[in-house]
Amino acid sequence: MKYLFTFLGLLLLFPINNCNAQIFNDFYNDVSNNVSFDNLENDLYTFQDFGVKEVGTTANNETKDWIKSRYIDLGYTNIIDQSFTVSGNETNNLIITKEGSLYPNTYLIIDGHFDTINGPGANDNGSGTVLILELARLLKDVDTEYAIKFIHFSGEENGLIGSQYYVNNTVIPENLDISLVLNIDQIGGISGMNNNTITCERDEDNNPSSNNSESAIATQKLANSIELYSNLNTEISYAYGSDYIPFENNGEIITGLYEKNESPFTHSPNDIIANMDLDYLFQITKGTIGAALHFAVGIDQLSLSDNYFEDTITIHPNPSSSSIKINNLKQNHTISIYTYLGQLIGEVKVNPINNLIDVSKLENGIYFLKTSNSNNTLKLIKN
Repeated sequence: MKYLFTFLGLLLLFPINNCNAQIFNDFYNDVSNNVSFDNLENDLYTFQDFGVKEVGTTANNETKDWIKSRYIDLGYTNIIDQSFTVSGNETNNLIITKEGSLYPNTYLIIDGHFDTINGPGANDNGSGTVLILELARLLKDVDTEYAIKFIHFSGEENGLIGSQYYVNNTVIPENLDISLVLNIDQIGGISGMNNNTITCERDEDNNPSSNNSESAIATQKLANSIELYSNLNTEISYAYGSDYIPFENNGEIITGLYEKNESPFTHSPNDIIANMDLDYLFQITKGTIGAALHFAVGIDQLSLSDNYFEDTITIHPNPSSSSIKINNLKQNHTISIYTYLGQLIGEVKVNPINNLIDVSKLENGIYFLKTSNSNNTLKLIKN
């Protein structure tokens, strides 16, 4: 899609240069820098100590209850304990919803499974479980425009049964509006190895193929975020064999994270913390915080203004359907326009005389404006 920006009367056109461009966000970085290594480590030891969490075992149910209690302690109240059966054994998915301030009925889903087989599963998938818990802690009181569902699936090791049950019994009958599914599975790395790269997974399946291009875009944005807010490198690969697959088969846009150095201890008694790289998990968590804020559009209430860049420079009207006027300009400014996903889509030059910007060709939604002569960011609503 092309976005055209013109000055009324001057008809200046500014082309889009890079649809994958993302800008470093100081607020997202501040949140990312609050990731707690101790929280991740302590939660992972608790997870490991429950033992083998096969469906139908006491360990599986106790782990679910512990995860649920962690969300209650964090102050979450919208918690659904969804029971289902696997070969006659009852188990549960946990679905926790964080409200969105602008799009309360559109959801970013961040998921991972907590069941294990043949071992305590510290890496597969205690690593994903504790990362999601840390995300939920840090995002609890952050204003996000999109709602977030943190989902802990069971039955993954039995053939993605929990996630398939959720898609069949929640997503489809409720016609759930899902912006993206971000799956976290086995991201603990291998002790003693150089774990400096995380694999970002995109949809390359042909049944259906209609969601592949959007998955590729989202996965590139995930990789961009990881590299912006952590010290890790990224590589793009294909999605397979985890809880995003039932969503993908339903036509949803998916992406995921998986360790680059694949552990040889998966599904064994040796899948323990001693064989993992917790610094690697820490960096992945930092990067994933940035990605989650990017996809859900986190808002820094301390710095964001709805109507002004500086004390004297204002815009009107906001929201707007046709054009906006930049008021009280005393010098030339270059205004950069970004989509809510952080894509730079154009730059316009304004001055005290030519201070109108035509926004009529924009689709309805949220945009961010940044001026070259100010550190503030402005939120523009097009309707």
